[in-house]
Amino acid sequence: MSKRGVPTRNRRVLISGASIAGPALAFWLDRYGFDVTVVERATTIRTGGYPIDVRGTAIDMVERMGLLPQIRAAHVNTQLMTFVDGDGREIGSVPVYDAVGSDERDVELPRGTLATLLYDASRQGNVRYRFNDSIDTLHDDGAGVDIRFTSGIREHYDIVVGADGLHSRTRRLVFGAEDLFRHDLGFDFALFSLQNDQGLSHGGIFHAEPGRVAGLFAVQGSQRMFGFLTFMTDKGAPRTVREQLDLIQTTYAGMHWEVPRLLKEMEVADDLYFDSVSQIRMPHWSKGSVVLLGDAAFAPSFRSGQGTSLALVGAYVLAGELASHEKTSAGLEAYERTLRPFVEANQALATDERGAFFLPRTQADIDMRDRMLAEIARNGTGIFFDNRRPAAHSAISLPDYQME
Repeated sequence: MSKRGVPTRNRRVLISGASIAGPALAFWLDRYGFDVTVVERATTIRTGGYPIDVRGTAIDMVERMGLLPQIRAAHVNTQLMTFVDGDGREIGSVPVYDAVGSDERDVELPRGTLATLLYDASRQGNVRYRFNDSIDTLHDDGAGVDIRFTSGIREHYDIVVGADGLHSRTRRLVFGAEDLFRHDLGFDFALFSLQNDQGLSHGGIFHAEPGRVAGLFAVQGSQRMFGFLTFMTDKGAPRTVREQLDLIQTTYAGMHWEVPRLLKEMEVADDLYFDSVSQIRMPHWSKGSVVLLGDAAFAPSFRSGQGTSLALVGAYVLAGELASHEKTSAGLEAYERTLRPFVEANQALATDERGAFFLPRTQADIDMRDRMLAEIARNGTGIFFDNRRPAAHSAISLPDYQME
């Protein structure tokens, strides 16, 4: 690992977004002496949420933050994915971590738990959070960025970071329309919670027909489980909730198993999340004194399983490179140069050959999956899941940004 002297800075940084990437970046920038404010349109840190994964190099990052014991304690230890037919009869099962290419160091935990741990860690320093507010306008004058918040407050910052997700407003204001950078992978999905009345724990059950998949999954000891619906589409995700619900109802009409119940529960869920399965691919992640991080810059989609890990590693590298360079422009160039190969290796995971196993497009894909499940029952997963993914998960070594 390289060793770099990191002089203390007092540059003012605004981070838009307080999910995963934002608080992680705030933690490291504060450690390096930056004056950090995080703005978040929600009224507080969002708790709860579905399980997410921290893998490969991202484990090293949270270990350097001192959070690895707490994160390991929250590990949900998902075990089996079980596949059933329309009558609920089991077709076969596969160990989750074998299928997705995790190794023994990797951790799966609720998204809200990780967000809270990162937020609490950043609050131990001098990071300021401004909730219930967001960026309204911004103007980069070459010497920094003038911000007008939706609250009406105006401030000037040396650096602005958009860590505000797949549909980033910061990206739209500075780089242009989302359609320029969003690459849809041919699916939409819906996720929501419902009462766990089936005793599900440590795994999930899934039923597929050509071009549409329905599932239920739960973590250990939870009274709630998650409903999951994903389906093929050649259109962008509808904008209004009613349009989204109507599209799902139409798409899943006539599907058996637990689908009728899922459609009813979806209609009354207060935590429905609907979106396209998409990646963000940009030729550059910065412009002037504005830079993007996490899903705003390089969303890999849930099919890669690496969104959280890319956000964590990206936050560490961005903070370290900014602190290592006198000129912001040089730090931003180094951030992209260092991180881009890692990002591209992990985005490529979303389009690998195992996609048809989990999201079958045709009856032929389903027949192939069923044959694979029968072979897995006889001989294990090794023949099908060759564990190339961990190489991408650890395709970067964390630079050692040493404080002077």
